[in-house]
Amino acid sequence: MRAVRPISLALALVLVMPLAACSGQHGPQAWAALVCTALSPWRSEIDSLSSRTQQQMTAETSPSQAKENLSRLFGGAATASEKARSDVQRAGVPDVDDGPAIAEGFLGSLAGIRDAYDHARTGIESLATRPTATFYDQVGKVVDQLTADYEKSSLDIAGLESVELREAFDELPECQ
Repeated sequence: MRAVRPISLALALVLVMPLAACSGQHGPQAWAALVCTALSPWRSEIDSLSSRTQQQMTAETSPSQAKENLSRLFGGAATASEKARSDVQRAGVPDVDDGPAIAEGFLGSLAGIRDAYDHARTGIESLATRPTATFYDQVGKVVDQLTADYEKSSLDIAGLESVELREAFDELPECQ
């Protein structure tokens, strides 16, 4: 019986070590760096989308072209938001007080933004392109709803403050 315990303990250690490495717990600096690295291309894509959407809204295109372009833009933003959410999820949980809630807040916000863009895409796709004036009025309503949905998805940091993460986000070059 005594010989089994050392083998069991050794086996347990061999199994636990890789699991601990995959637990998703990162120190504040490492977690912030992973999150900022995940969000950087997403922010660029969203900035580009905002600019292209504004151009599309003022461009002289047919309703059919506008519908196709806006649908593609919003679909691309939904895809980019999902990629960012997935990348942040892979960052795991920061090893700080309320780490799970903080990580979940980031994930929830990105999921809400993804859903807002996807909802805008489906809203645009459902619009009739005739009459033209009605189409553009409806596009404006879809964009207004997107803005409202996007704002609702903002990360509510009340109660999720971490001094260590705040410092990491403020100091790391990846987060600038």
